[in-house]
Amino acid sequence: MGLKSKILKKIKSMSANNDEALKDEQTMNEETNSDQAEIKTENTSSETTDSSKNDTEAISHEQTINDLEKKIAEEKEKYLRLYSEFDNYRKRSIRERNDLTKTAGEEFFKAVLPVIDDFERALKAADKTGDVNAIAEGVQLIYSKFKSILKQRGLEEMEASGKTFDADVMEAITSIPAPNEDLKGKVIDEIEKGYSLNGKVIRYAKVVIGN
Repeated sequence: MGLKSKILKKIKSMSANNDEALKDEQTMNEETNSDQAEIKTENTSSETTDSSKNDTEAISHEQTINDLEKKIAEEKEKYLRLYSEFDNYRKRSIRERNDLTKTAGEEFFKAVLPVIDDFERALKAADKTGDVNAIAEGVQLIYSKFKSILKQRGLEEMEASGKTFDADVMEAITSIPAPNEDLKGKVIDEIEKGYSLNGKVIRYAKVVIGN
């Protein structure tokens, strides 16, 4: 084979190799572009999904806030209503208590008025008569009537004379030697009577006790 033939053959071989290399490069470029397109598509899809997810979360958060605001408004309205009802109840209770106090005082004074009338009649009678016994009897009747009215209203006289000293209902003014052994620690004399109102002590009996 001549030199010229060898050179042509070599050139053809190189050209064929170049064509194959070019073809391989084009194939690689196509595959690369395809991969990039797929990645771009995946990224786009991912971005779309993330955006949709964010929008959904934003809507959910906004709905939650709206629900909470609505609940707060309802609780505030309920609180204001309860406060108003309690305030009305408090004012009504104060008014009823004041009315009851006034009424209780009125009933007491109405009950005492007849005693005052009796005292006035006794004073007029005393000016006209010199009978001391009659005056004393009239005063005794008025006194008994007055005590009866007080007792009906819950006032009780506490007996102390001769009883063992009780610090819960008595106040010792002083102590003196007991006349006998039986009176030691007991009330020898009652200086001022004690009274209870409906079971509650309103005045302690002032007493002298034996020692």
